[in-house]
Amino acid sequence: MAAHIQFRLKRRGFLASLGAAAALSVLPNVSLAATSGDRRLVVILLRGGMDGIDLVQPYGDPNLAVLRPELTLTPESGLIDLDGFFGLHPAASGLMPLWRAGHLSFAHAIASPYRGRLSHFEAQDVLETGNPLGSGSRTGWLNRALALFPRTASRAAVDITTSVELIMTGGNRTDVWATQSDFPMAQDEIHSLQALFQTDPVFGKAGAGMSDLDPLPPIVNPQARIAGIADLARLAGSLLAEDYRVASFSLAGWDTHQEQKRDLAESARLLSEAVLNLQAGMGEAAWQQTAVVAITEFGRSLRLNSTGGTDHGTASAALLAGGAIAGGRILGNWPGLAEGQLFEGRDLAPTRDIRELLAALLFQQFEITAANLNAKVFPGLGFEPSSLFVKTN
Repeated sequence: MAAHIQFRLKRRGFLASLGAAAALSVLPNVSLAATSGDRRLVVILLRGGMDGIDLVQPYGDPNLAVLRPELTLTPESGLIDLDGFFGLHPAASGLMPLWRAGHLSFAHAIASPYRGRLSHFEAQDVLETGNPLGSGSRTGWLNRALALFPRTASRAAVDITTSVELIMTGGNRTDVWATQSDFPMAQDEIHSLQALFQTDPVFGKAGAGMSDLDPLPPIVNPQARIAGIADLARLAGSLLAEDYRVASFSLAGWDTHQEQKRDLAESARLLSEAVLNLQAGMGEAAWQQTAVVAITEFGRSLRLNSTGGTDHGTASAALLAGGAIAGGRILGNWPGLAEGQLFEGRDLAPTRDIRELLAALLFQQFEITAANLNAKVFPGLGFEPSSLFVKTN
């Protein structure tokens, strides 16, 4: 006869167990590579699909307020003006000293070759492999690029987690470290868990109240998450100040299917903290030789859905920071937001391949030739040194 076992689980006990399990999937990854020379490159993967139109708002385009009146800001309502057409979300105001110093830019209306919209996993594979087929390649473009850097006796990468991300997977040696095991969850991860358990009478009730506990447990505490990311970025910066020259890590939380006004602001603050603490960790001398790029797998739909969020989209924006980038400008070609200018009638249209931006950074930071970039790092790309993303001064 089958045994029927009844479980009586208290709310806080459920949350503690849930937090421990969730931490296994949300640990941020930091890979670092040692090479010769003083130039550095940091790649930050913004997982979930960052809404570039919300982070860097084209308030000068009159169609923006028509498409998303609930999210659109102006300089009069808190948006931070950048160039008279684009403005920065106020939650990222901590980055403005970098903009004024010429150490911050944004590339807008860019996208990877992925056009499926359905799968984060497929889109992230394309972004990390640099291959339009995604899973057709199981090596990351950044790992492939390492073989083309100036020779060094210790060309090694270290991943501060329990596994190596796809972007750094490949033939070049990687070392693995692990950070804290209870890293706080992002809001989109909390939403996913609540949706998973909402039909269960016990787990659903506990899950729905995850954000209502007083005090908040660290696993769902936004301030604890920001502090954890700040520590992580400062550690990466300190290692880049020594022998390492390449780093990559991820920031989750950009899948804003619901409550985007709140959740994107939280993620924008976290991104600001990551960049600023990376700078602080490496020090001014190393920062002057550094290019930081933050990229995402796809953007968001322009119109809001019924839950105050946005659905998977196409083009987005990329953040560029560091002393080695051409700062204080918006790069790219703006496609416009009129009805006939949208991609498939719903998304920001892509005007540049994000791989062109990445190739430009590898070209300028490590003098990898266009021929090698097009044949070995991003096969078939067609990158040219005259790219608008290459720093010319």
